[in-house]
Amino acid sequence: MLNFFFAGFSNKKARMSQALMESLASASETYIDRIEDLHAFVAKAEKTGDFRACSIDTEADSMHSYETKLCLIQFAIPGSLAIIDPLAIGIAGLTDFVTFVDRFEVVWMHGADYDISLFNSTFNWVPRTIFDTQVAARFLGKDKFGLANLLEDEYGVQLSKASQKADWSKRPLSPKMLEYAYNDVRYLLDLGGKYLDRLDEIGRLEWFYESCQAAQESVLCRSGKSEDEVWRITGWGKLSSKGLHFLKHLWLWRDDECRRLDRPAFKFLGNQEIVTMAEHLEAGRNVRPPHYLRPGPVKRLHEAIEVAMAVKTSAYPVKHRRGEGPRLDINEARFEKIRRYRDQQAEKLGIEPTVIATRTVMERLASNNIQEADKADLLLNWQRALLAPCL
Repeated sequence: MLNFFFAGFSNKKARMSQALMESLASASETYIDRIEDLHAFVAKAEKTGDFRACSIDTEADSMHSYETKLCLIQFAIPGSLAIIDPLAIGIAGLTDFVTFVDRFEVVWMHGADYDISLFNSTFNWVPRTIFDTQVAARFLGKDKFGLANLLEDEYGVQLSKASQKADWSKRPLSPKMLEYAYNDVRYLLDLGGKYLDRLDEIGRLEWFYESCQAAQESVLCRSGKSEDEVWRITGWGKLSSKGLHFLKHLWLWRDDECRRLDRPAFKFLGNQEIVTMAEHLEAGRNVRPPHYLRPGPVKRLHEAIEVAMAVKTSAYPVKHRRGEGPRLDINEARFEKIRRYRDQQAEKLGIEPTVIATRTVMERLASNNIQEADKADLLLNWQRALLAPCL
């Protein structure tokens, strides 16, 4: 496990000073939208020789375009904040920045799951060691662990949420959006240092290390839906094999239209409308496209339906149930024993019970038809040690 050396960023056993607040507020802010400026920023940061820790956040656009796009990278080291614009620089131009980030021992993030996925899909890369202030907050018993809640609790700072759902692909960014973006990383290093000290004092530092590593591995091992699953949108379960066949063709038509328009699916035609159209075709009725669709998409819709009708029934998708496989044979008495013990331990520790084990994990632990060797992989080392008396 990592031996950490965070003394430079922590403020152990001391209240936050006015000087610290002023230091955090006065950190230099640099907006970088040219590759030469990015190289200059990296070169200046490298001269400090301090690669103990940095903090990173991202902003993406999944609400206004077909594909999720990385729109901003917010980056912080002590005394210096940067907003990097991938849309202006280009993803290929960020290679040196990725290499630069790899020099840091630790990268702090908050709610890192989405950022990890975004880095992995964009660069096929993630930082080697990621510490998550959200994970730390949950181990410290915080019941509200959004970043805004934590910063208000720790620093008395109230962050504006006005830009949470902004279109980050638009340029130029407004002053409010820039302020929001800078503040997402402004406090993370100091907050992370404080949390590490407190976790160390209550003996949960190793729990934190293991949980952060497991969370990162979980994101990287997560696979998306296969080509045979991606079109099975909410409502597909009530369709017959014939209905599924039409649903698949309708979904592929909508996906092609959204790609043409660079628009997310929900802004073109909702899932329920697609399912309703499939139900009509399943019953042999005609489809009436929504009145707001333009002639081009409507023409291609009817063409897609004609192609679907020409397919033989033997080629229709297989009708299967979600989550096929052996049904869990849960020993209810054992489940209740585990649940009670988990809740008792959570109350003693002052943390949420689900931090120790979720209901899904407990059901699998209590199942008679899951091998003990497979159950061992359900828990992290600290969770297994904590629950050992009831297992």
